Amino acid sequence: MSYNLTYKQFNERSILIEWPKTIDEDILNDVLQFKAKIKASEMFEITVIKHAYQSVLIQFKNNIADVERLITTLKSIYQSEKEIISFQNKIWKIPVCYDPFFGIDLAHVANEKGLSSETVIEKHSQVTYKVYFIGFLPGFLYLGGLDEALETPRKATPRLQIEKGSVAIGGNQTGIYPSNSPGGWNIIGQTPINFFNANKSEPCFARAGDGIKFIPVSKKEFLDIKTLVKHDVYIIESEVIND
Repeated sequence: MSYNLTYKQFNERSILIEWPKTIDEDILNDVLQFKAKIKASEMFEITVIKHAYQSVLIQFKNNIADVERLITTLKSIYQSEKEIISFQNKIWKIPVCYDPFFGIDLAHVANEKGLSSETVIEKHSQVTYKVYFIGFLPGFLYLGGLDEALETPRKATPRLQIEKGSVAIGGNQTGIYPSNSPGGWNIIGQTPINFFNANKSEPCFARAGDGIKFIPVSKKEFLDIKTLVKHDVYIIESEVIND
């Protein structure tokens, strides 16, 4: 499947390519394919290439001399039939404790949506979420797939400190805070898993196209796993998809 893309110069060294404004797995796959084709073409000196839900931003080493010619070349690469990558992603099973001690906004979300806390937990943990991209903070996963019944507005006044590992809902998204930071999302639980480690060859274990499955655990299980994570001996359960 191909889309009617928009190409425009972002600054003197960058081109922004945009897809239809929809959070969609087919668009994600197309974004990743095009990004890989651009990298594999070796036709450009690229310093940075990043993607978001429906866009790719390419930053070149030198100023763009001929924008129209460059865009024509990019369009040709996009229309080429060859697929560069075969998707071999993983579903990562992430333990989450939804105990009110960690899920400080769980009752609020339940009340807002007219649900019990147990139903919120069930709905939140029964979905396999798709990782669209990583950003905002190192290791922050932008996930798609939140049940519409759980969509809850962000807080009018963000908290100055959200604890690392907090699992939250903000609007039509859910995510995990990979480090202590300010934030305005509704905290419904916490995971003991580290989502970013600068000392590892791959600082974030998950990548775009992967799945995230939240596994409810008790407070005791949470603390036990946290101890294993601290000593770097906990192995996150996962399974390969799309072989």
